[in-house]
Amino acid sequence: MSTHNKGVKKMLSSPKDKTRLSQLQTIFQYLKKNVATASMVTDATGIPQKCITRYKRDLEKSGQLWEVFKTYCKKTGFKAWNLTSDASKAPNSSLQLNLFADETEY
Repeated sequence: MSTHNKGVKKMLSSPKDKTRLSQLQTIFQYLKKNVATASMVTDATGIPQKCITRYKRDLEKSGQLWEVFKTYCKKTGFKAWNLTSDASKAPNSSLQLNLFADETEY
């Protein structure tokens, strides 16, 4: 058995990790239906913002969460990224510039 598989089994058996999975699913489902800042997600779900920040990073790395636009947060009044896990609202990655696409070799 690989080290990765042992880690996954261990993760699933811990009550702390079951809470983590539950929180992660709650955030994902909330952002599937709503576009919101991390503070707004905290307010709606009761999950601490420091946890949401960690889960945000994990979901972004796995390609399941996107920063859509930056605006003033309805909860804090500060500028913040609005997030979504709805792929239909994700920014179109094909519009990003490829700076080296037309580079010629010397």
